Amino acid sequence: MPVSVTQRSENSHILELKAKAYSTSHSGVAKKAPEQQVEDLRRAVHARNEGEREFLDAVDEVLNTLRPLLVKYPQYIEPFERLVEPERQIAFRVSWIDDNGNQVVNRGYRVQANSALGPYKGGLRFHKDLNMSVVKSLAFEQVFKNSLTNLLIGAAKGGSDFDPTGRSDGEVMRFCQSFMTELYRYLGPDTDIPSGDINVGSREIGYLFGQYKRLTNHFNGAFTGKDLNWGGSNIRPEATGYGLVYFSEYYCNHRRISLKGHKSIVSGSGNVAIYTVEKLLDLGSIPLTLSDSNGYIYEPAGFTRKDLEFIKELRISQNGYLQQYTAYSKTAKYFPNEKPFTVKADFAFPCAIQGEITLNEASTLAKNGIKGVFEGANLPSSNEAISFFKKNQILFAPGKAANAGGVAVSGLEMIQNSQRQQWSKEVVDEKLRLIMKDIFDTSLKAANDFGYTDDIQAGANIAGFLKVADSMIQQGNV
Repeated sequence: MPVSVTQRSENSHILELKAKAYSTSHSGVAKKAPEQQVEDLRRAVHARNEGEREFLDAVDEVLNTLRPLLVKYPQYIEPFERLVEPERQIAFRVSWIDDNGNQVVNRGYRVQANSALGPYKGGLRFHKDLNMSVVKSLAFEQVFKNSLTNLLIGAAKGGSDFDPTGRSDGEVMRFCQSFMTELYRYLGPDTDIPSGDINVGSREIGYLFGQYKRLTNHFNGAFTGKDLNWGGSNIRPEATGYGLVYFSEYYCNHRRISLKGHKSIVSGSGNVAIYTVEKLLDLGSIPLTLSDSNGYIYEPAGFTRKDLEFIKELRISQNGYLQQYTAYSKTAKYFPNEKPFTVKADFAFPCAIQGEITLNEASTLAKNGIKGVFEGANLPSSNEAISFFKKNQILFAPGKAANAGGVAVSGLEMIQNSQRQQWSKEVVDEKLRLIMKDIFDTSLKAANDFGYTDDIQAGANIAGFLKVADSMIQQGNV
């Protein structure tokens, strides 16, 4: 598996030759100017997906940075038109029985976005607000993220509007079994390999995989995020948080600033947030906050390792609420029904959920002197917030690059499964570090090659897109 720095975007000379060849091959066809073609495409996507706000926001975020590329190299307009339409959208009923004997009906989803680089890969999310628009937006984002890892994996996303909060183990198991009874026919180690996401951890992956194995009679690498006892990878739970901090460290080093000794805001309190805090502590940073659906906790002097161990037990083992942390810490403050982005700090790591940073939060962060925003969640910042960060020269690392560590280690888990091996923590962590360095270097190079000086968001979009688009062109109009 290549983990050294590789050039993902072709140089301008080769792209110019491709553009000329494209123009010659289409010379007999009356075509609109590329600028108009791109605008017509944007309008068509909006019309076809009317009302799907999350998906349209995700498309616009990418198209805003790719527009100059598509205009200059119009051979890429056609693959982008195909890319925004998922290869397959699966929606199904999940009917199950709760502990009181009542029937409950939920909706299940799987959007298989693109398979140009390999079998579909992406997480499953259980959240009461999940709908097809959200799943499509996440699957679209996953295309670029997976491409940037340089692993041979396509992109998908899925889940259900099932909320496991307060449910017994038996209820979660019965739901997972019903969910998998419908979805299993679309999965497989060479077809589609789901993993966990929000509210889908090792327990849920175990129940899902168990039912998949029961239905197919195959014990194979059709899932990642498995327990270490039966095919999981070391540091998979930590991977997204660790990778996020590694990426942020590379970005800060490039700008000659340091995470060490500086204060950080972290939102969320799942695996991504908790292991972001852990790795920030490793680097000498001072993490001040964590949050859940009810509010956030603020530790004025920063969390210690002992504090973090208590939070791990509370959130991961007991599935408790952060407000309970205040009974443990006499210095902590709890703010109900608020986000932590009003806290004064140097760096922000949004690790909770999509759309948590609007223009309003972005403005507050800037007023408080924030130096950088590094996304641990998928699409946590609105397009308006991202534009604001850039205009105010605040470092911004998009989730498709900065939080790719999770899917990267999922890809490493796939490799270990195929080899019937399990690598040590040290081996996996070193490979993760190299992959995150490669993603940063590739994104930075693409940004600078195409006139977006040091704009990591634009570079990640361009580098991720070109690899997928070239593969789609080479595989024909399918």
